[in-house]
Amino acid sequence: MGTGTAGTAEGGGRERPIVIVGASLGGAKAAEALRAAGHQGGIVLIGEEHERPYERPPLSKGYLLGTTPREKIYVHPPQWYGENDITLRLGTPVVAIDPAGHTVTLADDGQVEYAKLLLTTGSVPRRLPVPGEEQDGVLYLRRVEDSERIKEVLRPGARIAVIGAGWIGLEVAAAARAAGAEVTVLEAAELPLLRVLGREVAQVFADLHRDHGVDLRFGVQVAELTGTGGTVSGVRLGDGTTVAADAVVVGIGISPATGLAEAAGLEVDNGVKTDQHLRTSDPDVYAAGDAANAFHPLFGKHIRVEHWANAVNQPQTAARAMLGQPDAVYDRVPYFFSDQYDLGMEYVGYAEPGGYDRVVFRGDPATREFIAFWLADGRVLAGMNVNVWDVTDPIRELVRSGRAVDPKALADPGVPLGEL
Repeated sequence: MGTGTAGTAEGGGRERPIVIVGASLGGAKAAEALRAAGHQGGIVLIGEEHERPYERPPLSKGYLLGTTPREKIYVHPPQWYGENDITLRLGTPVVAIDPAGHTVTLADDGQVEYAKLLLTTGSVPRRLPVPGEEQDGVLYLRRVEDSERIKEVLRPGARIAVIGAGWIGLEVAAAARAAGAEVTVLEAAELPLLRVLGREVAQVFADLHRDHGVDLRFGVQVAELTGTGGTVSGVRLGDGTTVAADAVVVGIGISPATGLAEAAGLEVDNGVKTDQHLRTSDPDVYAAGDAANAFHPLFGKHIRVEHWANAVNQPQTAARAMLGQPDAVYDRVPYFFSDQYDLGMEYVGYAEPGGYDRVVFRGDPATREFIAFWLADGRVLAGMNVNVWDVTDPIRELVRSGRAVDPKALADPGVPLGEL
């Protein structure tokens, strides 16, 4: 199903369209950006899901909590695509890309020609490699129907085991507790989000969830998902203990969806590798969002960011680049956010594990109202504001400037961030 029309081969006998593979937030934003930039030619947006493009953050936040209605998750209203002359093909997996022939092949053997191609294929959840993973009641979160399945099991008294204490796992745990479920979080590391935030800040999230009644178990290995009659009933750990569970939510990370790109001969390395214009190793193929490992001129390296802001902003650069605008460069400072219980946070910057030498706090982490800064040689690599608002712009400027700052002044709430 879809909006607009498309034959077996698009573009025959007329100018080839720009084709976007991945009817995601990134794909929809790219189509919007192309029209905003004045592109008058055809745009074909192809997605394997039957839902029109929607945003994913609500799936583990407001939509899962039941506070965000379904109609609010969509990027555009259904009529928007037709009104903007965008051919939207849903429920239509792309199975191959032919860069030489400038065509994509669909699962029904149809072909779509393209002048330029943008890949917004996103990512896929990593599967749990243990026996029993295939049972009913073992849930992953990526699509709207996944969120709905999880929502169904979040009820008072239900025993929910969450495997993985990353952002998705913790947000699901918070939603489960809000629904009155009993929650156990199982994590191989010593603390939640340890690799992302480091020990000092990770402890804040451990304390937060314990204060809300979550049973956190760190340094554990999952050996098997037990069950009866094909339905999960528990998680057996490496030490032989079993955690009883009515449902198991697995959140152990995602992998970029690069299969199409790799089969087409594009350069792939932790994502589809692109330059700062989001152009891949083929000059007529671009990539954006979770799937793109893009060269970032501010950091002088390729980075892949798995967050909402990239899916919103990278397609704007890709659209302008596909239209031949040489100044289209993606150099935004990475940003993401999370909401858990009464804690809201925003993170700006890029601090790799082991890439910083100290963490400076402005405010007391114990109060859950503070800003944390990750520094290397006195330079601010990233900052995270927790229940402190309207500070992302000065934090972003500190990151972008690359200048050394006085850690004492950074920690002093009396010194405006804009004066550092």
